[in-house]
Amino acid sequence: MKTTWRKSSHSGTQGGSDCVEVGRFPDSIAIRDSKNPDGPELRVTRETFRTLMAGLKR
Repeated sequence: MKTTWRKSSHSGTQGGSDCVEVGRFPDSIAIRDSKNPDGPELRVTRETFRTLMAGLKR
């Protein structure tokens, strides 16, 4: 299944080499290294992703 990958708007356009991208799937969220779009991706449940984001925001 294809998805649209999104990068944080905080990544900027200069030197944005240290970024991750996020893709939405029906039952999960995928995370990958933006420098290696054909490489591995980490898939987590939507609830796990919400928990991760809440922790990062704190």
